[in-house]
Amino acid sequence: MSHRLWAGTAALALCAGAAQADYELTILHTNDFHDRFEPISAYDSTCSEEDNAAGECFGGIARLVTAVEAARAEAETDVLLLDAGDWFQGSLFFTEYGGALAAEFMSGLDYDAMAVGNHEFDNGPEGLAEFLDGVEFPVLSANIDVSRSNVLADRVGSSAVIETESGARIGVVSVLAEDTPETSSPGQNVVFSPIVEAAQAEIDSLSEQGVDKIVLLTHVGFKQDQRLAEEVSGADVVIGGHSHTLLGDMEGAADSYPATVGEVPIYTAYAYGKYLGKITLTFDDEGNVTDAGGAPILLDASVEEDEEAKARVAELAEPLEELRSTVIAESSAPIDGARETCRAGECEMGNLVTDAMLDRVKDQGIEVAITNGGGLRASIDEGEVTMGEVLTVLPFQNTLSTFRVSGSVIKEALENGVSQMEEAGGRFPQVAGMSFAVDSAAEVGSRVSDIMIGEEALDPEKMYGVVSNNYVRNGGDGYAMFVDAEDAYDFGPDLADVTAEYLSANSPYEPFTEDRISVE
Repeated sequence: MSHRLWAGTAALALCAGAAQADYELTILHTNDFHDRFEPISAYDSTCSEEDNAAGECFGGIARLVTAVEAARAEAETDVLLLDAGDWFQGSLFFTEYGGALAAEFMSGLDYDAMAVGNHEFDNGPEGLAEFLDGVEFPVLSANIDVSRSNVLADRVGSSAVIETESGARIGVVSVLAEDTPETSSPGQNVVFSPIVEAAQAEIDSLSEQGVDKIVLLTHVGFKQDQRLAEEVSGADVVIGGHSHTLLGDMEGAADSYPATVGEVPIYTAYAYGKYLGKITLTFDDEGNVTDAGGAPILLDASVEEDEEAKARVAELAEPLEELRSTVIAESSAPIDGARETCRAGECEMGNLVTDAMLDRVKDQGIEVAITNGGGLRASIDEGEVTMGEVLTVLPFQNTLSTFRVSGSVIKEALENGVSQMEEAGGRFPQVAGMSFAVDSAAEVGSRVSDIMIGEEALDPEKMYGVVSNNYVRNGGDGYAMFVDAEDAYDFGPDLADVTAEYLSANSPYEPFTEDRISVE
């Protein structure tokens, strides 16, 4: 447990307490929970109660409650519980309840602070404001100015100082991805500034107030966390989210836990509540980190589910169950919708979804489909496919958009789509009715070549019929070139419904890739 002294930059400085030699601190951390209140499968999708009982599932809020309580009880140090953003969006719970469940469970877990994630704006500033109504811990972002927002003004701090049980003061500074206006819906009254400058200014402010232990809690992605660790001075540790990066010594990890840049340790804990991050830090009497360790805790079947939390989730799931449990098709094999594949090249889920989109509107003179890989949020396992699984893959309630643009605009769109491959940007284009090649080593803006529409080379002057989703068509994920498209209609059927109907018509579905996108 801890006591929060203040949030934001307007607080009065407190007198520095007596320094303590070899101060030890434990930080528990989560990121990118994405409303996975129920356990998930190995594919980060819906896990049945039968599979959960058989020990084949991971995560879920009931396991997280158990793991946090156990970690707190075991620690012989002060303990903080921090979140690096994106509790919102990713399951039917968000569709039904918005951010209310995140507020309820995070309050019950007694979080000390949270970074604003981009998906906290998915229901607009109003959605974040409703969440703030339900929590008392500070929700932070130093590089957004909410003073012009009539619902968020004075409610999102730039930093917080947390006083622990032993009397230590820990500063927490947060920053949010600068492209959030392209990936979510913060509105025009939330103004973003560069993350490095904002983080440095807030760290300097805390340092001037005598705070010598500072956590940089971010929602910018692992590559940007590395940049912050290199360019910002005064942060003792970086704890991040946004890129769903796995750190540790397990198979598939991107780096060690912690990863380090210079002398700055960087921690992040994958996503979807599959892991609880556990950090151990030792500070000298000047507030410098002398030892940084820890390990992510895998929330598998060995972690018992808290009965009270499990019962609460079951109660909340009742209105969703009939829709979720409806079997709509079968799949002959797992359909890969993993983030690391669908944001880097052609993937099976991308082919399924774009084929479904194109099939739905092919009689309207539409020739190609383009959708953003970041809109694909999970894989689907082999066997029966339920509507709940489809909605987990496609939770955003996007609708089909049809429009007409020139071949040169299509090329511009593809260049935008591959412009953030190194960062696993969600704008990566999944396509149907076309193919193209990507040179990932080339300069941004000149990476795409060999574009074929059907069996013919792209004609820059010709007008083509395109289907996408309303988010992309209206400029999301950097697709601003589609905003002024001709004959635009953004109010087609829900993308999840279209995909479910296509799966049903083609059951048993056989996942595939076929060189639509060749990446060098």
